[in-house]
Amino acid sequence: MKTLEDLLFDSPISRLGYFYATAVGLVWGFIWSTGPIERRAGLFVFRGLPAWSFGRGGSCVGGCYLTGQNVSDDVMEHEAVHKRQWQRYGMLFPLLYLAAGRNPLKNRYEIEAGLEKGGYL
Repeated sequence: MKTLEDLLFDSPISRLGYFYATAVGLVWGFIWSTGPIERRAGLFVFRGLPAWSFGRGGSCVGGCYLTGQNVSDDVMEHEAVHKRQWQRYGMLFPLLYLAAGRNPLKNRYEIEAGLEKGGYL
C-alpha cells in the first residue's frame, strides 16, 4: 500500500509540479532577464534580472535559476540541489521551504544544498 509520501514525493504528482514551476521560471526569466541565458548544472540560468524579481542572491524555480550575476560554480552546485528538491517535492516545495524558515542557517533545504556553496558561511 502506498503512503501519502509515496504519492506526493518523487512521484508523477511532484514531477508535474516541478514542470509547472519550471514553466513559470522560464516565463519569468525570459521577461526580466537582461543578461545571458545559459544552461549550467542542469538549470536554465537567467542573469541580469532586477533585484526585486528574485530572492537573496538568486532564486531557483523548478529547473530555472534567476539572478542578477550570482553564478559562481559553487552557487550553481548549490542551486542544482534546489532543483532536485523541486523535483522531489513539486509544488509543495515552496510551502515546505517557507515552513523551514527564512534563516538559511536553520533552513533544512539550504543546509542540504550546502550553506558554504550557497554563500551563507
